[in-house]
Amino acid sequence: MAVARINVPKTPRRGEIIEIRTLISHVMENGFRRTHLGVALPRNIITSFTCTYNGVEVCRATLYPSIAANPFVSFTTVATESGTLIFNWQGDNGFRHRETARITVE
Repeated sequence: MAVARINVPKTPRRGEIIEIRTLISHVMENGFRRTHLGVALPRNIITSFTCTYNGVEVCRATLYPSIAANPFVSFTTVATESGTLIFNWQGDNGFRHRETARITVE
């Protein structure tokens, strides 16, 4: 089970550039390691991240096996109107996680 932390300014000013930071806890396995018996551990990573702001995509990232466990993603966007940010993570083995955050533009 993944746990996501999201840091979004709650009341930015209209036209302000805001920084959005996310961190998701996820057991990551790159698929290259082996057990003490030599059996390959199956890959289990987060493969993609997207964020939409009132339905418009503002960030998209494709992640690969070299990504660290608990991936941290930071990006900026312009606060144009009050609304909802929707964060989606997808990964191997059917992994999906979704979080939302509201901002109120002054």
